Amino acid sequence: MTIALQDWGRTRYREAYDKQLTLVQQRRDNLIGDTLVFTEHEPVYTIGRRRDARQNLLLDAQALAERGIDLVETTRGGDITYHGPGQLVGYAIISLDHRRDLHQFLRDIEQALINALGTLGLAADRRKGLTGIWLEQRKIAAIGIAVSRWVSYHGFALNVDPNLADFGGIIPCGITSTEGSVTSLSAELNDLYPSMNEVKSVVFAEFKKTFVEVSD
Repeated sequence: MTIALQDWGRTRYREAYDKQLTLVQQRRDNLIGDTLVFTEHEPVYTIGRRRDARQNLLLDAQALAERGIDLVETTRGGDITYHGPGQLVGYAIISLDHRRDLHQFLRDIEQALINALGTLGLAADRRKGLTGIWLEQRKIAAIGIAVSRWVSYHGFALNVDPNLADFGGIIPCGITSTEGSVTSLSAELNDLYPSMNEVKSVVFAEFKKTFVEVSD
C-alpha cells in the first residue's frame, strides 16, 4: 500500500472542507487510495465538537471582521483552534477499515509528527491528558479528526511560521495560559527554521513510514 499526497496551496476553510468530503466519498468507494492533503488556510477559527468549545472564543463578530478572521463550526473532534498562513494543515483521508482502532490512529499521527519535528531539530512529545504535540509546555501542533464509515478526515495543524498573535483571540484548544502556550518552528529555531516546503517533505516522509508500514 502507498499513501498519495495532494497539495492544495492556500485555501479558505469551507472550500477545503467540501473538497475533503469529496475525497472521503472517493476513498469509501475505493476510487482513490489513502491520501494526505497539505494546505494553508486563510485566517480562521474552527470550533470542534467538544461541548462548550464556543465559550473559548474571545472575540465578537465585529472584532473578527476587523481582523479578517472567519469563524467555522466543524465536524472534527476537539475544541477551538486557529488556522492561518504559515501553518501546515494536513488532512488524512485514510481507511481504517482494516483495524478500526481510532485511539491507535491518533497515536500514529502524533508519532509521525514527533518524528518529523525531531528530524527538523526539535525534541517534541505528548503531554499526558492533553492533545497535540508539545515542546515542554509549548504547543506546536494541534490534532483533531473525524471518521465516516471508517475513513478518516481532518487531521493536524503544525505551526511553521504563523502569526502567533492570532491565537490570542481564543483559548486555544481550551488550554489556558497557566496550562501552556502556543509556539512555532520559527519561534523555536529563529533564523534557522526550515522552509514550508522542507517541512512538507519531512512530514510526508514520516507519514509514509508510519501509515504504509501499518497497512502492509
